[in-house]
Amino acid sequence: MRRITITLPDEIAEEIDRFMAQSGAQNRSEAIRDLVRRALSSRADVAPEAPALGVVTATVDLTMRNLGARLSRARLDAHDHHLAALSIPLDHTTSLEVSVTRGPVGALSAAAEALFAERGVAHGQLALIPIAEAGPRHSHAHAGDEHSHITVQSGFGASAPAHPFGHAQPFAGPHSHPHPHPHPHFHPHPPPKPGKG
Repeated sequence: MRRITITLPDEIAEEIDRFMAQSGAQNRSEAIRDLVRRALSSRADVAPEAPALGVVTATVDLTMRNLGARLSRARLDAHDHHLAALSIPLDHTTSLEVSVTRGPVGALSAAAEALFAERGVAHGQLALIPIAEAGPRHSHAHAGDEHSHITVQSGFGASAPAHPFGHAQPFAGPHSHPHPHPHPHFHPHPPPKPGKG
């Protein structure tokens, strides 16, 4: 860890102290590290192919015509990118939708903006978490499925690591499945190897 000395105006130092009290940071260094990390993660100049996790939150008015069905369809169309989803009813008409996705920053941002543009969707937020793939694909003795692990990075560097899915792809595009499929899309990972017959 590198030590850096900075000089701040009194009003910014006071804001940091207030942030410490609200966030539970133990000291100013910890508070500043958190704030800088968030700022770097939200930079507009992040390479669109940089790998990331995306946490999307928004409120959804389910009385809007077909909105719930359209959002469910969009999630299914991008199922290869979705890791988890949570729907929290807030009242008789509105829910808080939370989803965790994985992919290149450009695709995650485009999907989030498309969601936020829907009529009936409000308070949309996208949090991007920089990641990298740790080591080659492998399997364990207790489970034969080949897989890889990800590691969370401190920020999106200028020389972003190679995308864990090979290269950036949008959430939609043609490919084939060994089983019937009602819609085209991309796989972000190599297809499973066929079993020995």
